Amino acid sequence: MKLPAEFLDKMRRLLGDKEYGEFIKSYDIPRYYGLRVNTLKTSVEEFLRISPFELEKIPWVEDGFYYKEGESPGKHPYYHAGLYYIQEPSAMFPAAVLDAKPGEHVLDLCAAPGGKSVQIAASMKGKGILVANDINSDRVKALVKNLELCGARNAIVTNEPPDRLAVNFAGYFDRILVDAPCSGEGMFRKDEDAVRSWQKFKCDTCAAMQREILKSVDRMLRPGGYMVYSTCTFSPEENEQAISDFLAWNNGNYEIMEIPKLNGIEGGKPEWSDGNPELTKTARLWPHKVKGEGHFVALLRKKNGHNCSDNASGSQIKDEEYKKGKKNSGSIADESQRKAFNVFVNENLNLSIDGFFIQKGNNLYCLPEEPPDLNGIKVAKFGWYLGEFARGIFEPSHSLAVSLKKGDIKNTVDFSPESREIIGYLRGETVMVGGKKGLTAVCVNGYTLGWAKQMGNMLKNLYPKGWRRMS
Repeated sequence: MKLPAEFLDKMRRLLGDKEYGEFIKSYDIPRYYGLRVNTLKTSVEEFLRISPFELEKIPWVEDGFYYKEGESPGKHPYYHAGLYYIQEPSAMFPAAVLDAKPGEHVLDLCAAPGGKSVQIAASMKGKGILVANDINSDRVKALVKNLELCGARNAIVTNEPPDRLAVNFAGYFDRILVDAPCSGEGMFRKDEDAVRSWQKFKCDTCAAMQREILKSVDRMLRPGGYMVYSTCTFSPEENEQAISDFLAWNNGNYEIMEIPKLNGIEGGKPEWSDGNPELTKTARLWPHKVKGEGHFVALLRKKNGHNCSDNASGSQIKDEEYKKGKKNSGSIADESQRKAFNVFVNENLNLSIDGFFIQKGNNLYCLPEEPPDLNGIKVAKFGWYLGEFARGIFEPSHSLAVSLKKGDIKNTVDFSPESREIIGYLRGETVMVGGKKGLTAVCVNGYTLGWAKQMGNMLKNLYPKGWRRMS
């Protein structure tokens, strides 16, 4: 791999000749591949029992595993069932440090394509509010898809710059993850495009942008709340120096929290910044010291009190309570739509759907509690997308199917991962099989993949066109 001479000179100055030699040798080692088990859909123990891959534990996350180069987990039906998310091993560390809890209000500020958002959602176990934001409207599409695929029910997806979000979310969040846009030096081994991007977006440009982002983050984090700042670069200007500058701006209103160091993870380098010894509490993942790519992670706690935000869930919306939300949660369904939704639930599901209902146009969403004020915010996903009203009936979404367990649905059909029926279904083909007439959930080894409609001896395929396998 040809690395920029300017980058190499800088790393030699930072590391010294001996460690620089070890660092450069890491670029001759093949990259590492990882997946994280999605505990919203299955347990780690159960996935290990059914996994077709040769896996090795990633030491810094409970649900992360290395898989061998040459394997293709993205093509396996289990991927389409949302049982795991494919993610670079070091990239799993920031959300693990954030340690989101059920019932909290959490922001993933620079979230696309969604790997860290999915990880946060699993930690929250469907309770509380997760806001996943990205400024890039094209990347937001992937973010929405990944959250839906993995069955996240408490996620709102927004498409705004941080300073615009701060207008609505002042003091709202218990935890915020800032996986900041950066010069990407830590990804050079993984992605040669990162080398080309580095020529355009060097550390000084990125550092200025990161500092503006952090100013907005402070406005949104409640007193006593936690912020994780992370990058995938080695540059001190974007790492230790960014944290030092942030602490100075806030006049001691933040404290750096210790991140446990294990399995080759090292502390930050105070000597690369202002010499503040507290910077050793931050973490650096080096490609010559861990089985992963380069990352920097800092955990900060906001002072000025220890009050907890009100994490009580919103009232459970039953039929008689089906009403408009107080904070721009959208017009409520009329009586006929309410009845259509109840008919669908009674005919097709073995459970009731409770929560705070939100209607946007003909689309129906649900959240575990009342949503925040979204007035003036560009929203791509208002929560758990249940489906839409059309021609006097309720039509369930694909998101609803993959978020439910097999036992939640009355009419199901189950195939093995290797079956031609599953491969055909994922390609959008009609599946020739008999069964009970009506809406049916297609499952792989007991895990839902999507809807189909049983018609005689065939299943009419309802798998979304944009999700289908091409090979």
